[in-house]
Amino acid sequence: MTPKQIPMFPGGDEHALTRHSLLDAAIEPFLDHLHREGRSPHTISAFKSDLGLACEFFGDNMQLKDFSTTKLNRFMEWIERGRGVPCSRKSYARRVTTLKVFFQFLASENVLDFNPAEALLQRSGAAPLQPVLSNTEVDRLLAHSATLRLDDKPDARPDLLLRLLLDTGIKKSECMKLTPEHIQRDDSGAPLLVVRHQRPNNVYKERKIALDPDWLDVLAEYLAQHQPAEVIFDCTARNLEYILHDIATGAGVKEKVSFEILRWTSMVRDYRRGMDLDKLREKAGLSRISWRETSDKIKRLSALQDQRDLL
Repeated sequence: MTPKQIPMFPGGDEHALTRHSLLDAAIEPFLDHLHREGRSPHTISAFKSDLGLACEFFGDNMQLKDFSTTKLNRFMEWIERGRGVPCSRKSYARRVTTLKVFFQFLASENVLDFNPAEALLQRSGAAPLQPVLSNTEVDRLLAHSATLRLDDKPDARPDLLLRLLLDTGIKKSECMKLTPEHIQRDDSGAPLLVVRHQRPNNVYKERKIALDPDWLDVLAEYLAQHQPAEVIFDCTARNLEYILHDIATGAGVKEKVSFEILRWTSMVRDYRRGMDLDKLREKAGLSRISWRETSDKIKRLSALQDQRDLL
C-alpha cells in the first residue's frame, strides 16, 4: 500500500509516514493535524510534552508498527510509578488521552491497521469525585442572588451569572466570550444559548443550549444596569469568581462555589432529570474520549445525591 502523504507543516514539504516510521518522526505531523483541527496551543503543547516522554521511554529506534497495548501500559506504569516524578490523576488521564488521540490519528491515516491505545488501561482505583451542590444549597444560592436584584442598589449580575451556569454548565472561558448575539430568541418561549468557537474548524462543533425563558428578564435588567459595550460580562474572570464567592457567603453555603463546581452540579442535575448521556455530552461540549471518565463521575455523583436525599 502506498504510504499516505501527511503534511508536516502547513504549506511546507510533505512527509510520508509508514508503519516503519520512527515514533519521533510522527510527532510533528500529528501536531500539525491538531493545529488544523483547531486545538488550542495549550493542548498542542501538552500533547507534544507527553509524546516527548514516550520517546524518552521507548528510545530512538521504536518503529510505529512495534507498538502494542501491552507496551503502552508499561509506559503508563513508568509514568505513574517508575519515572520518579509525581503524576497527578489529572496528568495521568491527559497522557492516556494523548496516546489514544495520537494512535487514532495514525490509524485514521492508514499508517497503522489499528489503534493500540484504544484498550489502554486507566489508572487503578476510583478517581476522586468533584464536589457538587445539593438541591438545598442550590435553592439557597438562587434565593439569595434573587434578593440582590431588590436591594437599594439593585444588581442583576449575580443572579444572571448563577442561573446561567446552573442551567447551561458552560466553562469559564465560554462565559467570558458571550455577547447578546449569542442569545437566540427566534422562539421567545424556548430561547437558546449558542456557544461558538473562534476557530471555524474547531474539533468541538458549535452547540445550542436551552435557556430558561425567565432568564431573559434578568438579562434585560442586567443590560440596562451595566450597559456592557460588547461581551455580556465585561469584567475579569476573577471578578466573576468573587461574585460567586459572595453569593455563597450571603446564602450561608459553606461549599466553595466556582465555575467548576457549578459546571459539575449542572451536569449532575441534568442527568438526574433524565437527560440522555449522549445529549448531555453534546451540551457539555466534550469529546467522546474525555466523556468516558466524566460520565462515570456523573453517575457516581448522582448516586451519592440519591443517598443523601434518603437521609
